[in-house]
Amino acid sequence: MKKYWVHTLLILGLLGVSCSKDDPTSGSEPAVDKYVPTPLALKIPTILEQKLISPVIPFGNPQTVEGVALGKKLFYDNILSGDNSMACANCHAPSNAFTDSAQFSIGIDGNAGNRNSMPLFNLAWNFDERFAWDGSQLSLERQALEPVQNPIEMHADWGDVVQKLTASSTYPELFNKAFGDDTVITKEFVARALAQFERTLISGNSRFDKHLLGELTLTPEELNGFNVFMDEERGDCFHCHGDNNNPLWTDNIFHNNGLDETFTDLGLGAVSGDPIDNGKFKSPSIRNLAYTAPYMHDGRFNTLEEVINHYSEGLKRSPTIDPLMKKVDEGGVGLTDKDKADLKAFLLSLSDPSFLTNPDFIN
Repeated sequence: MKKYWVHTLLILGLLGVSCSKDDPTSGSEPAVDKYVPTPLALKIPTILEQKLISPVIPFGNPQTVEGVALGKKLFYDNILSGDNSMACANCHAPSNAFTDSAQFSIGIDGNAGNRNSMPLFNLAWNFDERFAWDGSQLSLERQALEPVQNPIEMHADWGDVVQKLTASSTYPELFNKAFGDDTVITKEFVARALAQFERTLISGNSRFDKHLLGELTLTPEELNGFNVFMDEERGDCFHCHGDNNNPLWTDNIFHNNGLDETFTDLGLGAVSGDPIDNGKFKSPSIRNLAYTAPYMHDGRFNTLEEVINHYSEGLKRSPTIDPLMKKVDEGGVGLTDKDKADLKAFLLSLSDPSFLTNPDFIN
């Protein structure tokens, strides 16, 4: 008899649970499925897939269709600036491989800094997570926060930006879809969305990439230029800028490459506080050089010829000069005119015109 009553109570309990969920007279709201963002895999070109390990995506900010779409919209929207006149894309234009053709970008107040804007591509493989010329931003998400509040860039107050986004007729729903129902818009969610979009900016379809894949043969000049690049006695470029087995074409490390004898901009030294880092800046990728002039952290060189001449005969010694600048006392590696021209031809073979027109990236 006791066993019978236990079974009866269990059945009644189950019926009660069922009624409380489904019966509108039970006083409880029906269960509603929450929107779940759609996972999005990065589109990785063959050459990067063959030569590189998979990028590491932050656990707290996975790539999703909705997050990337939101980040793209924000990237091109003036709403992030203090006076609604400037977007991220103003200083990171697709036609310039997501950099600026001006030496120094002009902010909303008409002011400019002292550095050239860095191009944005293949950022998902920056494994040391130090961004900007001086390594001051320790993740892509943190880097995305800085330009909005910087007084010489977008010069906005993040509180005001959040208010504008919250009051928008479109953004609250987009944030809900990207990060979950009832998301309260914050600067951190803005940065996450921007970082998701920026990680999709991947370039890997240059002439040199196609050459490595056996799809075309480089010209004799381009091939000699690559040999100059790899030759420790001639170009000696590969230590900082990669090789055919490192299609990022940067070591993502900070170097003093002999630009100055004394420094007005300390670079990494201002961040680390260590004098041994003075004058050191991140090696930029040499992909897409056809579109990213001017060159160097301060945009001092307008042409690739000037860049090559610097390493050939323009090196300057300073206390923190990189040991890789082995011929600094001779002014540089001393290239012939032929090797200079061929080196330029090779460098231009690393440019990827399809990157500029990819509909996934442009507004």
